[in-house]
Amino acid sequence: MPRTTKSVTAKARHKKILSSTKGQYGARSRLFKTAKQANIKSLQYAFRDRKNKKRAFRSLWIARINAASRNLGVSYSSLINGLAKNNIELDRKVLSDIAINDPATFEMIHKKATS
Repeated sequence: MPRTTKSVTAKARHKKILSSTKGQYGARSRLFKTAKQANIKSLQYAFRDRKNKKRAFRSLWIARINAASRNLGVSYSSLINGLAKNNIELDRKVLSDIAINDPATFEMIHKKATS
C-alpha cells in the first residue's frame, strides 16, 4: 500500500485560515498558528456582535420614539402603554420610522393611543 502524506490537506487547511485573516495586521495574517487564533477570535466577535447589533438598533428606535413623543407632550412609556391598551400592534422599528419620516401619521397614532 502506498504511503500517503497530509501535505495537500494541510496546505488546504492553512490556505483557508490564512485567506480568512487576509486583511489583518502582521503575524495575524501571515503565520498559521497566530492566524488560527485570530480567526477563532474574529468568529467569536462576529457571533457576539450580531446580538449586540439587534440591541443597539432597538435602543436607537426607542430613543427616536421617545424624542418624537416628548415633542407631543407624552413620555415614551405612557405612549407604549397606550398603544398596548388600545391594541395597536406596531413594533418599535416601524414606529420609529413613522416618527422620523411622517410626523403627521405619528401624531394620529399618538392621539389614538392616548384617547
